[in-house]
Parts: sequence; structure tokens; C-alpha cells
Amino acid sequence: MDVHISLCGRGDLAAQVYRQLLEAILDGRLRSGERLPPTREVARRLEISRNTVAVAYDRLVADGFLVGRAGAGTFVAAEPVRGRAAPKGVVRPRPVWEGVPEGGAPRSARYDFRAGVPDARLFPMETWRRLVARELRVSAAGYGDPSGHEGLREAIARHIGISRSVRAGAEDVLITNGAQQALDLVGRVLVEPGAVVAVEEPGYPPARMLFRSLGARVAGVFVDAEGLDVSAIPASARVVYVTPSHQFPLGTPMSLARRAALLSWAERRRAVVIEDDYDSEFRFGDRPLEPLQSLDRAGRVVYVGSFSKTLLPMLRLGFLVAPASLRPALRAAKRLSDWHGELPTQAALARFIDEGLLARHIRKATREYAARHALIADALAADPRLRLVPSSAGLHLCARLAPGVSVRDVPGLAVERLEAYCGESPAQPGLVLGYGAIGKDDVPQGLRLVARALEMSPEPRAAPGALP
Repeated sequence: MDVHISLCGRGDLAAQVYRQLLEAILDGRLRSGERLPPTREVARRLEISRNTVAVAYDRLVADGFLVGRAGAGTFVAAEPVRGRAAPKGVVRPRPVWEGVPEGGAPRSARYDFRAGVPDARLFPMETWRRLVARELRVSAAGYGDPSGHEGLREAIARHIGISRSVRAGAEDVLITNGAQQALDLVGRVLVEPGAVVAVEEPGYPPARMLFRSLGARVAGVFVDAEGLDVSAIPASARVVYVTPSHQFPLGTPMSLARRAALLSWAERRRAVVIEDDYDSEFRFGDRPLEPLQSLDRAGRVVYVGSFSKTLLPMLRLGFLVAPASLRPALRAAKRLSDWHGELPTQAALARFIDEGLLARHIRKATREYAARHALIADALAADPRLRLVPSSAGLHLCARLAPGVSVRDVPGLAVERLEAYCGESPAQPGLVLGYGAIGKDDVPQGLRLVARALEMSPEPRAAPGALP
């Protein structure tokens, strides 16, 4: 293991080598069991005497930090006793970032009802490993098109054209690192600081936070049984973000009348509609309505999709379909952001789609999710403390709390509150239950824990002398 050593002046050089090697051991840069370079090599690199380096090594051996093994070399013997960290610093981010959570991998629970998490056990991992290995070759090791792998763009255009009636060719598709990057690129291209962006209420918090981080004034627009209330969109809004196929998190689809009204509103106001068509592949009943993109004749809809929930979140594969007038700017924004995504993974997904493996996986997963959906929907509908929101697609269900009902934490249970998806006051009380991370056999016991988590709030005591 090479380690950086810098010498200052011509003082006690052996002591300088000793201190810098000791610091590297103590803070973990040199880990226990790692082999140090030979004294001759270190001396040649530092242009000092080999004996000087040997003195430093011998001292570290005597102190118990290194150990010499005949015929093998010198190795680190000690574990680090302190971590290595960057300076604390005094530089502060823009105020908007102070309230944005860092995120990180959430803790799982024995009965995991987190929303938006697919079942990794259903994914054909061995097939995927073989496809990725086939694409890892030297000839494909250079930089690529910011729009993404051409074969994948062609495959996606065909896939969404057949499955969702989206009007697009390969040149209309831009590959992104998940739907979140697609939203980021659209925001960079369209949102000026101070511009008004309308989002659904309740809605998808990362989208709300993203637009706010770009300097937008985010306005929540309430959702009813037909979807976004178009009449309540601020007249000054220039971008509207919606999830019309399966509203997140309520799960209801936007009615055809509301879709037509939204497109008409966008044309009159010269606004742009971002249509996030997340996990719409998993449908268990009603015939899907046409996407906004296929109904749009004015070129005001940007269609966003993702394979993270269809396949695996770790793949970070999404895409957007934009009107031709936005394509050059979006390509440039993608190039400035990260140039392009992982081309071997994109090529593997293209084969996965073209060989019919995606369609097979969706059919298999849909059957499994349908069974979990039915179990949870029946239980929520039967509980008088809950008001199930009808939904026939996706990876989660939502239920509002009846008046006087609250939710408490139960060990071993992970379930999300509807309040976490609300950006306006008052927050709407309810539960959001995903069924991708929990197996069908665990659903009944998990639902029993959900029932235990529901509590009736105590009736307030009447004041002395008050009428009954």
C-alpha cells in the first residue's frame, strides 16, 4: 500500500517519517494487515537514506504499530484509534438547504410497510448479472452520448409506446439516474429563481424539496377524488408537477375531465406540466387512462418514468420524454450534471427489454403484488378506524384516519404517516402502506400490528357544571 509522506527541511527525517506513518495508522488510512512498501522503495521515492526509513519502521515495530514477517514484509499490526475527518469549517450552505434532510438508507423492520420499495426477491438477479457481464467490454469503455445508450432509448420508446401509449421515438428519450434526476434536469432548464411551481397536496416530498432548492416558490394544490384541483392552481405557476396515473401517495387516478382541464390550463397559461408516471406498470383492475403526454397536442408535457420501482432501486435508471423544443437544453443539462449514466447497465436494460424479460418480470411481480394488495385493502376497508382510499395500481395503499384516531409506534413495524407527505397545513392524518418490501406470508401479522398501532384519542373531560 503506497502512503503519502512529505518531508520538510533536513531536520530529523526519521522522526517525520515515523509521525506521518503513525498518523496514517491511527486514523485508519493504513488498516490492520496492510503491507507497507519496502524501506528501499520509500527511501528512493523520498530521496533519503534507506537507514533513515528503517529507523522509523523499527520504532513503529517496537511501539507495536507494525510487525515484520520474514520473507513477506512489514505489516500494520494496530487497529485505528480515531477516525480521520475533514476540518469542521465555517462555510454555510444557502438557507434553503438547512431544512432539507440528508436522507440515507432507512432502517428496515420485521414487518416493513414502507411505500415505494419493490420486492428484490422477485427480480431475476442471475439473468441480470449475465446481461451486465456481457456488456462489460473494453470497446465500450469511452464516454457516451449524454442522452444515454441508443439501444436503451429505442427500447424504452417502444416499451412506453406499447404499454402506455406514449408518443415518442428514440430521439425523444433522455436516460437519467432515476426519476429524481429527471425532475432535477427539468427544473434546471425551466425554473427561474422565484418562479411558482405547483405540486400536489399531499404529494411527493423529494419533488417539493427539489424545486424549492432551485429557488422556486412551491405551491401545494389539494387533490380530491378526481385528482389535482385544476381551478386551484395559482395563475402565476409556470410548472405543474403531477402524478396522474396513480396519485402519490393517495393512489387515485386523475379523471379524464381533469386531465383535459389541466392541459387546457397549461396551454392558456403557457406553462409546462411534468407528468411523473411512477410504478404504473403494476395494475390490478381498472383500465388505465391515457397519459397526459399522449393527450397533449401543444407540446407542454414532459413525461418522466423510472425503472427503480419496477426492477430495483439500486439500478438508478429513469428517463424523460420531452418536447423537441426542450431537448437541446435538457441534453446540455445532463452533460453538465454527470455527462451520462452507466452505459453497461443501460445496455443490459436494453437487452432485458428487447428479449421480453421486462414484460415477463412485470407479469410475475404484478401477480404477487395483486395478492398483497387484496389482503391489505380488505383489512383496511374492514377497520372502522380507517377510511380506505380506492386504488388499483402501484405498490402502496393509503387510508385516512377516522376522527379521533391516532397512530403510535409499534416495535417491529414500519409504516408511514400520510402527514409526512403533506406540505400545507393542516396536515392530513392517515397511513400509507407499501407492500413491496413485505412478503405475502408476513402481511397478516403485519396488519395485526397496524391495528395495534391505531388508538382512539381519549374524549376530553367536560368542565365542571357544563351541560352533557
